Amino acid sequence: MATILRGNPYANLILEQCKTDIARLVTSGIQPGLAFVLVGDDLASKIYVGRKQKAAHLLGIRSYLCQLPEATDTDSIIEHIDRLNDDPAIHGVLAQQPLPPSIDTLAALEQIAPAKDVDGLHPCNLGSLATRRDAGLFACTARGCVFLLRQANITIAGKTATVIGRSLIVGRPLSLMLTDAGATVTVCHTQTRDLAAACRNADILVVAAGCPKLVTADMVKPGAVVIDVGINRGQNDKLCGDVDFAQVKSVASHITPVPGGIGPLTVAMLMRNTLQATKNQCADE
Repeated sequence: MATILRGNPYANLILEQCKTDIARLVTSGIQPGLAFVLVGDDLASKIYVGRKQKAAHLLGIRSYLCQLPEATDTDSIIEHIDRLNDDPAIHGVLAQQPLPPSIDTLAALEQIAPAKDVDGLHPCNLGSLATRRDAGLFACTARGCVFLLRQANITIAGKTATVIGRSLIVGRPLSLMLTDAGATVTVCHTQTRDLAAACRNADILVVAAGCPKLVTADMVKPGAVVIDVGINRGQNDKLCGDVDFAQVKSVASHITPVPGGIGPLTVAMLMRNTLQATKNQCADE
């Protein structure tokens, strides 16, 4: 039976350190500011932003909510982002995804100033990650996955890792991070042939496909570490991951639950990025 890797204990380590560092900044007259751009009335997005705002408040980060109507177009969201970029009280800007079809998501993300891009999705920050520079702000969920592995004393170097999903939010940055940590990485997606074989080859399997219970026990190498990034609405509106948890926990050596696995670490890494962004900007003044 697998060891369950719950995210909250590890997230709390990050949050406690952030809280201490933020208190020092506030004492010196600097209060970190984090702005959320929320477009439309998607309930899930509102819930996610609410959780992030709550975490920010508990740490002493001042949060701002820029809520825009569903009909917002690309030019309009860019105008709002520009105002946030120019506001010295705001050190981090996050555009909550998914954005509606009326908005060019990549254009909106690229408009966020790299120094305030606490989601780590601007091309400059992705480029810093790809070129192994330490100065950038890096994708929160991907950072959370690697942090969890390290805190759980799971060796990455020399292991074979498979990542299902190639999004800018998780798959692509995580594949770079795992490669830098010494793993041999395979990235799978909708056009991958024989997905099951790629999964069975993995010592570390990370699933970020957005497909409920995609990975079953027969797809997992005995003793593998399984990180489930997916979060979906299943039967009776119950949350479930991209991994069939009930099946796979009898095969894997370690597995994250949904909810309660990677989610708390994503929020914690967002707070860490906001703190880092604040320090960077104040150091430049």
